[in-house]
Amino acid sequence: MDHQTPPFFKRGPSAAARLSFLVFLCVAMMIADARLNALYSVRAVLSAVLLPLQRIARSPIDMAARTGEFFVTQARLQRENSALRQWRLVDSAKLQRYQALQAENSHLRGLLGAKLHFEESAVLAEIVYAGHDPFNRKVTMDKGEQDRVKAGQAVIDDTGVVGQVTRSFPFSSEVTLLTDKDQAVPVQLMRNGLRAIVFGFGQDGTLELRYMPLHADIQTGDVLVTSGIDGTYPPGLPVAVVSKIERNSAYAFAKIACTPSAGTDRNRQLLILTAPQPQVPAAKAAVAAPAVAAPAAAAAKPAAGGH
Repeated sequence: MDHQTPPFFKRGPSAAARLSFLVFLCVAMMIADARLNALYSVRAVLSAVLLPLQRIARSPIDMAARTGEFFVTQARLQRENSALRQWRLVDSAKLQRYQALQAENSHLRGLLGAKLHFEESAVLAEIVYAGHDPFNRKVTMDKGEQDRVKAGQAVIDDTGVVGQVTRSFPFSSEVTLLTDKDQAVPVQLMRNGLRAIVFGFGQDGTLELRYMPLHADIQTGDVLVTSGIDGTYPPGLPVAVVSKIERNSAYAFAKIACTPSAGTDRNRQLLILTAPQPQVPAAKAAVAAPAVAAPAAAAAKPAAGGH
């Protein structure tokens, strides 16, 4: 019979046993994090620790960008300055018109006895990372809990709603865009005050107005604004424009596609509304949303300058 000499040193568990233990540990941690959010503190610490490494990794790109901006020709700078002067004049005229409309709307609200408080502070944030998953429309901002950013806060740009903060860390935060498949926003039609809910489509950057009857008074080109009944988004912010309507008697609901008003995949700087939003009574939502559409756009621009 063939006998083998026992090993001189006692060996530990086999490689297969170690692999099985590590796989079981990873699965247990994934389940605990998904169900109980048990690893939030770990992610927060790792986010704070890895922030310097992320900035160091981005330093070559930033250095190349600054070098490219340094060698801009004088003619290009003159053209840009001329265009900026023209835009400043146009924006000044729009601001004066918005202020006049705000004063008129305040007077009308006083006559109607409606009290609508639209006061919020905003934090200017910049996108530092965008996910590559085509089914998850999320970005990472450079502002976090140190700047009063919390989960659930609304994110806008100068043209409308962009998304919502879904996770916040000490020095950064995660924003889920309006076009994500898991996002839903209560809206109102500017033309007739009809309330609805718009959902993200998830793939091509469009939105979908679901569960609307075939006979609903909706037309192509209708503007959708936030209704404010969810307590997350202030009323009157532009959300989307109806771009396509399909009515088929074989189905119970119409198929309505919408185009986002905001630059969900273009802008790099965004505004995070950090103050809690007031609740708007359902009975006054239909009157208040069309009235505050212009002041809401005017309020977002001064907030960016103040913070």
